[in-house]
Amino acid sequence: MPWTTSDRVMRLREHHVSIEVFVDMLDGWRRHISGRNASVLAFFGFLSIFPLLLAATTILGFLLEGNEDLQQRIIDGALADIPVLGQQLEADPTSLSGNWWALIIGLGGALWSATKAFVALQGAQDDIWEVDVDHRDAMHEQRGKALLGLLFIGAAQVGSVVITTLVNAAGLPGAGRIALLAATLTINISVLAAMFRYLTAAEPTWRDVWPGAVIAGLLYSALQYFGTGIVREITNNAGDTYGQFALVLGLVTWLSLLSIAALMSTEFNAALVRHREGSLDRLQPADAEETTARPEPCLLY
Repeated sequence: MPWTTSDRVMRLREHHVSIEVFVDMLDGWRRHISGRNASVLAFFGFLSIFPLLLAATTILGFLLEGNEDLQQRIIDGALADIPVLGQQLEADPTSLSGNWWALIIGLGGALWSATKAFVALQGAQDDIWEVDVDHRDAMHEQRGKALLGLLFIGAAQVGSVVITTLVNAAGLPGAGRIALLAATLTINISVLAAMFRYLTAAEPTWRDVWPGAVIAGLLYSALQYFGTGIVREITNNAGDTYGQFALVLGLVTWLSLLSIAALMSTEFNAALVRHREGSLDRLQPADAEETTARPEPCLLY
């Protein structure tokens, strides 16, 4: 018998709503194999990050060629919080140069791997919302939603860069940093709420996804702030010989923490809905049967 249903735990769950939701969230993490799904999500995120960064730096190279002042503002702002890329650009701002072949290869690789990452996210969320495997989105629908996820992320990054540039240009040291932090947090929460709602075959409402989106947004903002430090610390401790291996380890660790934060927040949303409604039946697609079996593991097309 799992610890979540032991007599002592069940007595606590009956008398404390917060304990009931928290334990149900952890039990859902176990039942839905969300730990494995987070690993899959981190793996495809790792495959996509380098081509995405290649494409991003190439595009910036085309747009900012000859504008050293704007290059430095962007480097000092949003891009500095991206592990690896921020350090490289800080050391050599001239590396922001445009190349058509790099853009084509970067966009192609990013499109393939990033859509796989968003398909993995959809499968993980379907597991969490307990959508029967026969009622999940078809391959073309999943790929379409993956492109929608890419659009969400792209819009968020553009918004972050624009806001950072405006704050740096205004030259407000204290208030500007607070405004930047608040704007970044708002963007993260909004993007995560949209992904939690639309990147699943279930039909959660905005009310269902906001609690987890707020928690995930706070965690994402913290990981963005400390991400560069995490990677730098692991790399510095590894020395010259193992530096490249440590760099990979640092990035995978950072991406794993992001994946765990996203899926655990979704589990929290599902636990709240189960407590509020008593079941997940209303979240099933319209053509789903009233009784659904426990979901099969996440499927990747």
